[in-house]
Amino acid sequence: MTREPAPDATAEASTRVVDADLASAVGLVPSDVFPRVYATSRLVALMEVAAARVLSPCLDAGEMSVGVSVDIVHTAATPLGATVTADARYIGRDGKRFVFEVSARDPAGEVGRGRHVRAVVSADRLVDGAQRRAHA
Repeated sequence: MTREPAPDATAEASTRVVDADLASAVGLVPSDVFPRVYATSRLVALMEVAAARVLSPCLDAGEMSVGVSVDIVHTAATPLGATVTADARYIGRDGKRFVFEVSARDPAGEVGRGRHVRAVVSADRLVDGAQRRAHA
């Protein structure tokens, strides 16, 4: 059984923005539609990594945490080459789910903030479920 993180436990994750992280490179629309700034999808992923790092020491063998919801605002554009750091702070449980306050910054200040929820699952069960869906 997963242990609960300490109240206000924190972790961070950092990355340097490279071409593949740019909104213009995510491939959803022609690249000239979006500017060459850090993509919101990459910001969300970095925030998820920070929250997962808070939970990681609490997991039992064979368990992993997965994101189940994200509610963030992307407040500022980050240019190519800048470093973005996401912070996650554990704020409690909602039933079986673990709730985090997340924020992110670059050298010029805040670039995003919000709330993220994660669940703990069996890694084998998650993979098995994905494989069943692949064959459906």
